[in-house]
Amino acid sequence: MAFSGGDNLNGREREMGFSAGDNLEGVVQALREKDVVFSGDDNTKGFVLALLSCAFVGASFIIKKKGLRRAAATSGVRAGVGGYAYLLEPFWWVGMITMIVGEVANFVAYAFAPAVLVSPLGALSIIVSAVLAHFILNERLHDLGILGCVMCITGSVIIVVHAPQERSITSVHEVWSMATQPAFLVYVASVIVLVFVLIIHFAPHYGHTNVLVFTGICSLMGSLSVMSVKALGTSLKLTFEGKNQLIYPETWFFMLVVLTCIIIQMNYLNKALDTFNTAIVSPIYYVMFTTLTILASVIMFKDWDDQSGASIVSGICGLVVVLSGTILLHLTKDFDRSSSRVKMGSF
Repeated sequence: MAFSGGDNLNGREREMGFSAGDNLEGVVQALREKDVVFSGDDNTKGFVLALLSCAFVGASFIIKKKGLRRAAATSGVRAGVGGYAYLLEPFWWVGMITMIVGEVANFVAYAFAPAVLVSPLGALSIIVSAVLAHFILNERLHDLGILGCVMCITGSVIIVVHAPQERSITSVHEVWSMATQPAFLVYVASVIVLVFVLIIHFAPHYGHTNVLVFTGICSLMGSLSVMSVKALGTSLKLTFEGKNQLIYPETWFFMLVVLTCIIIQMNYLNKALDTFNTAIVSPIYYVMFTTLTILASVIMFKDWDDQSGASIVSGICGLVVVLSGTILLHLTKDFDRSSSRVKMGSF
């Protein structure tokens, strides 16, 4: 198989010295000499790491909730009403470590496999947590709730499948210019305002009756943390490649943002888990977090600029499916509560 004179070579190929007359074997050999590796083993490693990440993250929800319950039983003050006794509960820390291991595995998975392979697998953590909650925490999930979970996962997969390829970044300064563009600054300001409103006004009044309050805070801060993690990850990757980015203050700023966002996320995720059914919190948190992260990425990295109309429409359709699944999950929660009241009233 050879390239004909009419074949177009992209800029990357021309920079590497390929000509239209090069045959396939010659191109592959040249790529290998320039340290461009093709390996099915890398995809396999990424796939396995992503699956392990789902197992760890899904299990962490259950382990942490067990710890929250034990802490509440010991201290008499639940995390949902401001208690922090769970910080002294070993079971909670096991759950936290499990979650960290899962997130690290997910981060490393992206180094081996493309995002279109790794990202959809993240939805499997919802199934893991729902199944474990059913058997370990005795938290019943109605048939409609199962359908809602399936819809959330399906919609999220559609969104990721039609997601654009990430652009190549060569310096943390390049990321900083993206983060300081007017459109993204407006998004950041909006997120900060919404988080403050949710924390100050809605959390005290509606936090214990509406699951969207606590998970909304987690998801909004999560979208900022992911953007910062990508920036920090890029800096570290470039540093390991010999282009030291640790000498720039932007790298350390992104690290500070990551730590701040994660602390807020974990605090309100604990409140959500302690207040609501795990099988409800996990899918809703995943859906909101994924949606807001996609929105933040589209604004900051302008992911849709090079996308076709069909891909964008497909992504929007996936979002509609996700939202429909979320509505089903809410209906399931209300149905279960109503059923419990009816049963109690019959005695």
